Amino acid sequence: MKHIFEQGKPGNERVLLLLHGTGGTEKDLLTVASMIDPDASILSVRGNILENGMPRFFKRLREGVFDEEDLINRTKELNEFLAEAADAYDFDRNKVVAIGYSNGANIAGSLLFHYEKSLEGALLFHPMVPRRGIQLPVQKALPVFIGAGENDPICPAQETVDLKQMLEDAGAQVTDHWERSGHQLTELEVKAGRNWYEKHLI
Repeated sequence: MKHIFEQGKPGNERVLLLLHGTGGTEKDLLTVASMIDPDASILSVRGNILENGMPRFFKRLREGVFDEEDLINRTKELNEFLAEAADAYDFDRNKVVAIGYSNGANIAGSLLFHYEKSLEGALLFHPMVPRRGIQLPVQKALPVFIGAGENDPICPAQETVDLKQMLEDAGAQVTDHWERSGHQLTELEVKAGRNWYEKHLI
């Protein structure tokens, strides 16, 4: 997978996995990562799917309706890529924290829905429920932050409510943060995510 890796400062073993939204690139969330943890290593990945020329992490049938078969396959691909990257760049696979926005948050959420201990934690900005009607793997005490917009036209509020409940039912410790905004990622959300990160992951 096309990606950027930047080594963090000595003494910080954390790796921030950056996953962009539809139409983004591996450069989109670099500023966000520097706000969350400027000393961590960065592994920023570009989605392998193109939708009308726009990179994504998995196919969808239409807006809000995911191609589940492709989602499953692409989630497996990303999980395997993380293991390969850990070997290539000599970092601890168990120290990966995802920061995802929109489509990137959805694929990060899908990792949690399909693989136990795939992430040490996750900051999900404007995610949807990746899949319904499945048994999630145990995610005991896994710290998860969900940033949501009360007026998000793409990700209805109920999606956040349902996602939080499903992850909590699997054992995760989920914090939701709401802004009176739409689908855009706001600075206030990122700052809330940073405060959460400092409390739960440092």
